Amino acid sequence: MHDLMHQGGGGLYPLAGLVVGLLVGLTGVGGGSLMTPLLILMFGVHPVTAVGTDLLQAAATKTAGTAVHGVSGTVEWRITGRLACGSVPAAALTILALSFGVHDAGAPRAISLLLGVAVILTALALLFRGPLLRATAAHSVAMSDHLVARLTVLAGIVLGVLVTITSVGAGALGVVMLAFLYPRLPTPRIVAADIAHAVPLTLLAGLGHWWLGTIDWSLLGSLLLGSVPGVVVGSLIATRVPEMVLRPVLAAVLILVGGRLLG
Repeated sequence: MHDLMHQGGGGLYPLAGLVVGLLVGLTGVGGGSLMTPLLILMFGVHPVTAVGTDLLQAAATKTAGTAVHGVSGTVEWRITGRLACGSVPAAALTILALSFGVHDAGAPRAISLLLGVAVILTALALLFRGPLLRATAAHSVAMSDHLVARLTVLAGIVLGVLVTITSVGAGALGVVMLAFLYPRLPTPRIVAADIAHAVPLTLLAGLGHWWLGTIDWSLLGSLLLGSVPGVVVGSLIATRVPEMVLRPVLAAVLILVGGRLLG
């Protein structure tokens, strides 16, 4: 069945990559939270393979996005480094933990459920980012630099575990965490730092899944044909597209997708 779906969907993979790449470039969101569920629900890809393949696809896509943001000078490398200090070791330990059970019969269902929860959390983060940040603004402004640095590393640990298991979290959830910790930083700089941090995280997690044997290389190639140009175009036009229009639409799609995965 999987082979039939794989053959039938082959021509659509680059198109799926293009659409998701555009969304990542525009919003910093949509990589794992859209691509992985899409591969599972629409193309019938095994959940563990979908996560592993999407992680490497995300690493390449977000490298292209980071290059665009890097040229325009919007990446806060100090923040990216703090996140990576937490996420990279956390991802390595999570891969080690996964190696003991990733091929068990119950693994696909467990990953689908975790993915569903992560996708719905991403949708809520998209919808309620403004109210959440306004409610906590006084606390976040009052935090010392030392505390902010430690909390950024902790946020990296949380993202490292979540992204390695589900390929979701490096987008909207990362942006909300950073917006809370760095309230004076403009949104484009927060998105750029989040995208740049996703590169080492998804690369390490993707290589870990390669070690686990959960990468579909032909699928990866097809997705990259669309996602790399998509993220470059999205990053270039990000300042011209009203985020207030995109965010609710993307959140609604994610809630539907998350519900399907949990159902």
